[in-house]
Amino acid sequence: MSVAAIAKGLTTFVVPRSWLNRSEGRTLSARYCYSVYLRHLVRLHAAGADADPKTVAEIGPGASIGTGLAALIAGAERYHGFDIKAYGSSPRSLAVFDELVALFRARADIPGTDEFAGIKPALQSTGFPGRILDDRRLARTLSEDRLARLRAALTPEGMAVPDAAVSYVAPWYEDGRVSPGSVDWIFSQAVMEHVDDLVATYAACRAWLRPGAAMSHQIDFKSHGTATDWNGHWAYSDFTWRMVRGARDYLINRAPHSRHRAALAAAGFEVLEDLRVVREDGLARARMARPYRELADEDLTTAGAFIIARAPA
Repeated sequence: MSVAAIAKGLTTFVVPRSWLNRSEGRTLSARYCYSVYLRHLVRLHAAGADADPKTVAEIGPGASIGTGLAALIAGAERYHGFDIKAYGSSPRSLAVFDELVALFRARADIPGTDEFAGIKPALQSTGFPGRILDDRRLARTLSEDRLARLRAALTPEGMAVPDAAVSYVAPWYEDGRVSPGSVDWIFSQAVMEHVDDLVATYAACRAWLRPGAAMSHQIDFKSHGTATDWNGHWAYSDFTWRMVRGARDYLINRAPHSRHRAALAAAGFEVLEDLRVVREDGLARARMARPYRELADEDLTTAGAFIIARAPA
């Protein structure tokens, strides 16, 4: 248990709400967004899912919509970014877009853990996936006319037109602009561990996806600095956890791996890949709070997972 985490949570009740849950960090890096997109793409292809989706949606883009921009540059025609707060801004997105174009034109290798520590999902090879993004596909997607249209779509004027190529929605749960069954791929990177209502969120994903379409989520089950041990967030009682969270719009949901699998099953998804990150260290079961003391052994050792799930056809 971290006294500092509790103290930090309590201070959130007295500071302006605009100071809470600020988003900076890795998504402002084009190379990070490029790496995340290509990692999802490679694993989608290996799982037999559609690796050339035309309409994509991202949950939790963060400080930029860079990973979604990578998907657009690589061939998607429409992108929906869903967030709980409005973090993305067009000046940042334009700069990230231009850097991403340069990376795709260079067929740059996928940046690895030497550059972005702990980046997931893991890959057997970090070379540019030329078998998926072949020269014919890139000749089409990187044409000057197409890139100019995409870049224009990132301006406030471009995003305001009906059926815009880029749609940024915050807060996402108050918007109804995405037609049911219209999305070819949904993805997220280290976001689903922050979602409070997993059942409702996975059900919304099921409604957005066309029949048989896939989604991919990299999920981090660690304590995110709320405890000294990676699984120490499961040692807090519900009352103490409310103090740790404080007045933040979100923190982490403390849901273990099995709860995500149950929510996916409830929404009717078929899991195509479940790549777990296993850790044997951390707090022992006896030091967990109820009900986490009753977690299955697999939950207690699952520090992360990359899950590809397919909507029913």
